[in-house]
Amino acid sequence: MKKADIGIALYLLAAIIFFIVPIPAILLDIMLTFNISIALLILMNALFVKEVLDMSFFPTLLLFTTIFRISLNVSSTRLILYTGDPGNVVRTFGSFVGGNDIIIGAIIFVVMILIQLIVINKGSERVSEVTARFTLDAMPGKQMAIDADLNTGTINEKQARERRDKIQQESSFFGAMDGATKYVKGDATVGIVVTLINLVGGIAMGMTRQGLTVGDALNQYGILTIGDGLVSQIPSLLISLATGILVTKASKEADFGDTLIHQLFGLPKVLYIVGAVLIFLGLATPLEWRMFVPLGIAFLVAGRSMETSLGVEAIEEEVDMAEEQAEEIRRPENVVSLLQVDPIELEFGYGIIPLADVNQGGDLLDRVVMIRRQIALELGTVVPIIRLRDNIQLNPNQYIIKIKGIQVTEGEILFDHYMAMNPGFVEEEISGIPTFEPSFHLPALWITESQRERAESLGYTVVDPPSIIATHLTEVIRQHIDELLSRQDVQNLVNNIKETNPTLVDELVPKLLGIGEIQKVLQNLLREGISIRDLLTVFETMADHAATTRDTDVLTEYARQSLKRAISSKYFPANEVTSVITLDPKVEQDIMGSVKQTEQGAYLTLDPEKTKAIMASLETEIQKLENLGKNAIIITSPIVRMYFKKLTEDYFKDLIVVSYNEVDSNIELQSVGMVSLS
Repeated sequence: MKKADIGIALYLLAAIIFFIVPIPAILLDIMLTFNISIALLILMNALFVKEVLDMSFFPTLLLFTTIFRISLNVSSTRLILYTGDPGNVVRTFGSFVGGNDIIIGAIIFVVMILIQLIVINKGSERVSEVTARFTLDAMPGKQMAIDADLNTGTINEKQARERRDKIQQESSFFGAMDGATKYVKGDATVGIVVTLINLVGGIAMGMTRQGLTVGDALNQYGILTIGDGLVSQIPSLLISLATGILVTKASKEADFGDTLIHQLFGLPKVLYIVGAVLIFLGLATPLEWRMFVPLGIAFLVAGRSMETSLGVEAIEEEVDMAEEQAEEIRRPENVVSLLQVDPIELEFGYGIIPLADVNQGGDLLDRVVMIRRQIALELGTVVPIIRLRDNIQLNPNQYIIKIKGIQVTEGEILFDHYMAMNPGFVEEEISGIPTFEPSFHLPALWITESQRERAESLGYTVVDPPSIIATHLTEVIRQHIDELLSRQDVQNLVNNIKETNPTLVDELVPKLLGIGEIQKVLQNLLREGISIRDLLTVFETMADHAATTRDTDVLTEYARQSLKRAISSKYFPANEVTSVITLDPKVEQDIMGSVKQTEQGAYLTLDPEKTKAIMASLETEIQKLENLGKNAIIITSPIVRMYFKKLTEDYFKDLIVVSYNEVDSNIELQSVGMVSLS
């Protein structure tokens, strides 16, 4: 056992022994002195502890000290009645503190009991009761706040566990304190009863055993009884005071003494008013001016000192702020700021600066604003702030686009030139500098301003440099929009829906799905270019199916099926027969047969040779459609769609894969090929 465990065990065993075994007066003096020191120790700890949970064992401590104090009371009672000599401590408290007079001692004892019972105990009991109730009522809200912070990524699992533990400890502590205050109240009540018993028993012992008269017995045993009551009730009063301080403690950060002094003497005008009132009372009334006037002057001096101190603090604060700003300027770079990664960056050489400079007529910034608006309308999500900055390390006419600090593409333009692209039906060619359009890598020409009108008249598509950059940036954002959708973005979307559909959100988050799971579903949709603008339908679909599955891939398929009108309008023009490619049922069976389910989700274990054969057949069919000038669209059964999409995305990144359940009933399709293993 540890030394601390042994000490606590001996403390409790001593209390039990004192109930049973008589102890000599000298040992009682030592124990009473020790009891007073423990009470003072508890009071000072309660006064200066920063947070109530730093004394989380206070209810148990209250029980220990109460039983120890009562056992000493029983031992002193035994000595008073048995020998009439309870020791120096009890006798001193009776003669010195009680004024060696039974009437004065009795009055002091009664006043202390009333203060403890009516003032301190009653207030502490009420505060403990209310605090325990409020803490318990606030627990669900605090737990939900922790879950929300965890789902949005504000805190990690370890921090969430620590916060939950703290909430549980607070609830247990204040609940225990609500009951522990009854110990103190009962202790005071027992003190009254024991004192009366001591008094009656002492008189009886004096008259029957020592032959004293009633008056002599009352005087002798009464003073000892009052001393015994006082030596017991003073530690009890100290611990009651500690209980009251602990349950009413509000400050969790500042030091108790500094906070209290600052709140009492922190306003100079209050000190001026108090000082003036005291001086007025001392001079204008019969009150002793020698006391009131000096004290009033002291308050005025304190007010002046506080005002000067506050002025100095304000100046020092301004100086410190100025120093911090100057230091920030002198500092070559702020390392912390370098840790920040911008979601989207457009860096360009100095030759492109005029396109981004409003003072030089550049409208690139306005175009960036329009890109964010366009994506929001098209895909239903908010694009993060796009950071534009010049980079002298780049070629003058070069620009690069970064996603989360990593370059994903680049381009180069010719300032004061236009890009002309042949849509496919232009017969007469014009002269220019051959190049490639950066977004779709189509062949193009750089032409001058003077050639622009002729190129347009011939049928060329002519684009200015800002439009080239804006189009390239828009396509890059479309390709990576799923990566840019953060948990905080999803939380903002949830909050937006909650304003008009609180019932749906309350049902879905966080009861059925967390923010992270919703994020994955929305990312899956955006990855294939499906708009999430109709977020209400997506949320209702997830709420319908999340009770049976939390697999985000499966929930994505359900969401796609509920958005079939939007998918059909995106890929299948109305009043027109759309050519598509289908899958051989044998291929679908092979794919479904190779699906392996795990706790982390499903994955394919298809034979590499079969995969190669499927990809070869798919490439052949896609080439047929592209030769006809049409987009390649694959139609599959609903259960196969997501697995086939995963199988092909490494080979054909932009391949459109749609299930039969995602096609509106009024759409006409024509199969022009089938992917098979033969």
